[in-house]
Amino acid sequence: MSIVDLDGLVDEQLALAYEAPSGRHAVTLMGGRDRDLRQTVIAIAGGNALHDHDSPGEATLQVLRGEVTFTSGDSELALSAGDFLVIPPVRHGLTAATDCAVLLTVASRAGR
Repeated sequence: MSIVDLDGLVDEQLALAYEAPSGRHAVTLMGGRDRDLRQTVIAIAGGNALHDHDSPGEATLQVLRGEVTFTSGDSELALSAGDFLVIPPVRHGLTAATDCAVLLTVASRAGR
C-alpha cells in the first residue's frame, strides 16, 4: 500500500508538460494496457490540447487542477477543479483553458 501526493505529482507533471513539445505529460498511477483498470494523471499546460481521439472504453475524468474544455462533435463542456465526468463512448478531445491536470480512469476487459 502506498499513498500518492496528488498535488505534488500534479506539480511535477505540469513542469514536465512545459518542457514537452506537446505541452502535456502523463503518468500512469496504476494498471496498464493488460489490466482491467488504469488510472492516469494527465497534465496540460494552458492553451494546449489532447486532440480528438476515440473513446478508450468505459472511462471517467476528474479535474484535479485548473480548467478544461471537453469537446465531442459540436458539443463543448467547461470543467474545473473538482468536476467529474463520465466520458461518453464517442470521439472527444480536451483543451486546457488554464494549466490543468486531470485523473483519467479507464476500465477495460483486457484482462478477461
